Amino acid sequence: MFTGIIEGVGEVRSARKRDDVLLLEIASEFDIERCNVGDSISVNGCCLTITSRLGKCFWADVSPETISRSTLGKLKPGMRVNLERAMQAGGRFGGHLVQGHVDGVGKVIDIITKTGFQEFSIEIPHNLSRYMVEKGSIAVDGVSLTISRCGGNSFSVVVISHTKLNSTFHSMRIGDEVNLEVDIIGKYVEKLGFLDSEQYSERSKITEEFLKKHGF
Repeated sequence: MFTGIIEGVGEVRSARKRDDVLLLEIASEFDIERCNVGDSISVNGCCLTITSRLGKCFWADVSPETISRSTLGKLKPGMRVNLERAMQAGGRFGGHLVQGHVDGVGKVIDIITKTGFQEFSIEIPHNLSRYMVEKGSIAVDGVSLTISRCGGNSFSVVVISHTKLNSTFHSMRIGDEVNLEVDIIGKYVEKLGFLDSEQYSERSKITEEFLKKHGF
């Protein structure tokens, strides 16, 4: 579990395929020695497991499922990625609940620069649009952000200077693809609402005629 508060930016040292698995080597700008082999770490919003570490570098395997749902399969040496260690049970909750399970890939379609912040507009897959709620939360490349506007198949977020300078947003351009994870609470609400509607549908079959037929 993560909170979407980026701890640092890493640099991809190598990205190579072994069968269907992508092997990543990433150099971290924070002290990776605080992490152990087997720990979870968020890389551009994707939850990965540290398989090895040495000095400032760590290694992680990316499964075919994660490759198909995210941008990690397009990573190349020299590219920068957002990093966050898994949240500790007693830690501060600075962002929102982020699982590290990417729901889809979006595309930056507009960037408006203003004093002290930038507004990024992002095009999203159609199946994710129902989870976009104004003032709701979303993780973009692992960064916890608040949706400022939404409509159709896009939404906008405001990125303050501090967040921009301490994440990959500082180099983001129009046309770039980003990993998206919608708010898990929205998914649960949708699921529970669907179950309630199914139960209502079953109850609605009990009509006066049905009761008479069965001796009531």
